[in-house]
Amino acid sequence: MRSKLVLKTCAALFALGTVAQASDLVFSSWGGTTQDAQKAAWAEKFMVETGVNVLQDGPTDYGKLKAMVEANGVTWDVVDVEGDYAAQAGPKGLLEKLDFSVIDKTKLDPRFVTDYSVGSFYYSFVIGCNVDAVAACPKSWADLFDTAKFPGKRTFYKWSAPGVIEAALLADGVAADKLYPLDLDRAFKKLDTIKSDIIWWSGGAQSQQLIASAEAPFGSVWNGRMTALEQSGVKVETSWEQNITAADSLVVPKGTKNKDVAMKFIALATSAQAQADMATATGYAPVNIESAKLMDPKVAKSLPDQQTASQVNADMNYWAQHRDEIGERWYAWQAK
Repeated sequence: MRSKLVLKTCAALFALGTVAQASDLVFSSWGGTTQDAQKAAWAEKFMVETGVNVLQDGPTDYGKLKAMVEANGVTWDVVDVEGDYAAQAGPKGLLEKLDFSVIDKTKLDPRFVTDYSVGSFYYSFVIGCNVDAVAACPKSWADLFDTAKFPGKRTFYKWSAPGVIEAALLADGVAADKLYPLDLDRAFKKLDTIKSDIIWWSGGAQSQQLIASAEAPFGSVWNGRMTALEQSGVKVETSWEQNITAADSLVVPKGTKNKDVAMKFIALATSAQAQADMATATGYAPVNIESAKLMDPKVAKSLPDQQTASQVNADMNYWAQHRDEIGERWYAWQAK
């Protein structure tokens, strides 16, 4: 997943550390353990099967993508983006329509398929906690916002995106099926109650570091980052209560010179085995509906698509429609 940069107009287009040749495909994602898994599960297999060299780049930056398209100087061929961004950017003319004669969308979770994008992986915001650093771990969003019962710093995602506002409203007692349209006044009032206790994380690796070091011993994080922490030997606890789901998406920037190859790459990346391999490595759920049967049953049962008892699905279409106005208010509030 990812380290999002503040949206801005780029004065110059991105220069790759390795010069891309005409036969190369450039894949941009969010870095860290997630992109490492994408490279192993998708890119390396694609190179073997097609002979096309796949260069890794990133982190994904929406301002940079927009600048590339507008300058007719696209150097990214396939990009991992957030689902709400994909839903917004396609109709704005920033993305190529996908070729579903190459990409088999009949095998993909329809929640994460649009004319311009398909799911990359499916994740949840969960409550993560360093067990050795605290007397007790918060179990619910209400707990995470309770500084009397759970004193200390807590960490949340820095950028304007699905997850934190929903968590604030759930903590304030809003029913999951009544979240949308988002009551921003109520959400920010609730966030005000813990603002001085928040340490913001801008990328998944940073969220892991904050919890592992106990600088912020608990907080709202991507479930795969808790899986990675547990695998590293840190004693952690993950609460799936009202886990908030979203998905990353794979898109092709408008004007890429490698459009046909990009479609083939996405076809492989969303195939059953490639999605199963990615899910096994990261703890994020596959978007291919046939992947689970290719996985160790114990691993498959631990993924977000199995944690549905109290699961809350973030509304990507709502966020796509209101992304700019929410972002403007979000960053103004953070700056106060």
